[in-house]
Amino acid sequence: MRGYDRSSLILAVVLAVLTAAGATAIAAGISENELATLRKAAITDNPSAPTMRPQGNTDLRQVRNYPEQPPVIPHKIEGYQVDANVNKCMTCHSRTAIEESQAPMVSITHFMDRDGQFLASISPRRYFCNQCHVPQHEVKRPVDNTFVDVDTVLGGGQ
Repeated sequence: MRGYDRSSLILAVVLAVLTAAGATAIAAGISENELATLRKAAITDNPSAPTMRPQGNTDLRQVRNYPEQPPVIPHKIEGYQVDANVNKCMTCHSRTAIEESQAPMVSITHFMDRDGQFLASISPRRYFCNQCHVPQHEVKRPVDNTFVDVDTVLGGGQ
């Protein structure tokens, strides 16, 4: 087969089979009421979004579930300005503020550029905290969770 490698052929066959399977399900007459969704509404409906639950505000550090997991934000951040001009997070988490605020300082990795060189201030690629760190909301889980943290997997957890 000229111009095509074996993996392209396999991908094409798999896509054809999946397309046929989807068409079969539609032809079988599966109604939209039989589709289970987290939306709790028909796929054609556009229901109002649920009300946002309150953010957690304990200021207690939470356990990380896997190595290199960014810590979650244990306090409210509503109204925090984090843009190209201001980073409200750094009023408490910068090297110069941690003694007074008693907040943990940002990781030393946040001062490294893409080449691994240390900078005097936060690296621009680590400046927007909410790319990795998120606040927690007090919500009921929408689906069952079977996640097992790394310590449990390795036999050290409870």
